[in-house]
Amino acid sequence: MTTNNSKLLMEKLVSLCKRRGFIFPGSEIYGGLGSSWDYGPLGTELKRNVKNAWWQTIVHQRDDTVGLDSAIIMNPEIWNTSGHATGFTDPLVECKECHERYRADQLESGTENCIKCNGPLTAPRQFNLMFKTFVGPVEDSAAQAWLRPETAQGIFVNFSNTLVSSRRKPPFGIAQIGKSFRNEITPGNFTYRTREFEQMELEFFVPPEDDETWHEYWVQERIDWYLNLGITPDNLRIRDHSSDELAHYAKATKDIEFFFPWGWGELEGIANRTDFDLKAHSNATGQSLDYFDDIKKARIIPYVIEPSGGVDRATLAFLIDAYTEETHGDTERVVLKLNHSLAPVKVAILPLSRNEKLIPTARAIYETVRKLGLWKVEYDDSQSIGRRYRRQDEIGTPLCVTVDFETVEHDQSVTIRDRDTMGQTRVSISNLVSTLQTMLTQ
Repeated sequence: MTTNNSKLLMEKLVSLCKRRGFIFPGSEIYGGLGSSWDYGPLGTELKRNVKNAWWQTIVHQRDDTVGLDSAIIMNPEIWNTSGHATGFTDPLVECKECHERYRADQLESGTENCIKCNGPLTAPRQFNLMFKTFVGPVEDSAAQAWLRPETAQGIFVNFSNTLVSSRRKPPFGIAQIGKSFRNEITPGNFTYRTREFEQMELEFFVPPEDDETWHEYWVQERIDWYLNLGITPDNLRIRDHSSDELAHYAKATKDIEFFFPWGWGELEGIANRTDFDLKAHSNATGQSLDYFDDIKKARIIPYVIEPSGGVDRATLAFLIDAYTEETHGDTERVVLKLNHSLAPVKVAILPLSRNEKLIPTARAIYETVRKLGLWKVEYDDSQSIGRRYRRQDEIGTPLCVTVDFETVEHDQSVTIRDRDTMGQTRVSISNLVSTLQTMLTQ
């Protein structure tokens, strides 16, 4: 349930995101487009860091997973085989007077009138969530295709290619990050539910008899990922899907949910898809999507465990969890206490003032640190040092390096200010990079 405090939090966060360059309303100068959002300079960095953190954990730090980047537009027969062309639907009702549309399964039981104008509602009808498009110059049924509603099918149809080229056998995984499109009836809650979004999906192929063990393994792995990146444990929970809400391909599904300001919502689903997809594509094409088990001396279609999370939802959850308002004496500050690896800017170089004695040294330090290519570094000499500290707090910068008159006139040292504690450490310029490296990995 949305409370006044939670609504205020979202208003403050949305305002901060636009003001500081995290997320802008899409097509704003043309009046916008419903549930369309553009990531600004800082939002782009944050989102990239979320994806990099996932890729590092799922692919680079494991020896049983490889990556893939499949096409957004695929042969339309793929979606017939997967069941999406006929079964990927939501029940839709529409007000006969104001034409507001609702998902029937999200209305309270027995609701017969429009929430907006109290007009009568139509009977529910199934609405396909996939976007249609056309391949080639002629818009007819022969040229119709779909924008993919998930990245998973691109992995399944490349199972044999990846198996052979990477010399893998189950248990092993294929990971992918990419755009997906769903024509949602009721998008909303900022970037939580949109029609264009990005997914982080892993299809992990396992021997059929080991499916339940691997399912539990990946549930724990995925919740640990969020916890290791700083999400408050009380804001996470695991929810099992009941039998009547399981997808047509799933034997079991567990959701990792986050406590958003409007209530609990799905961050990521971990599904046991069994051998449904590989078997369906194999039957439809006549291509064998299996592997040879050396112990059983038999060809086997593996089961699939699928951790599937949204980049945009994860990014929003990290922002909400990190948003903090603090009072220190007579002053208040807003700070994004993002995990250091996610923070869009890692280090800010700040001369104490625009004094001509300070700027050359500050710029030289900035250029030295920036050219190392280790972190996103920012230089700022506008306004007072206090205002600049507050701005860096608001965008989540972990460390600020201040160049003052002592630096240039006496000790060749600078002050490092910590975002979370506001504690200050004096270090020599010659030791600055090593100190920053140590502090950013704590």
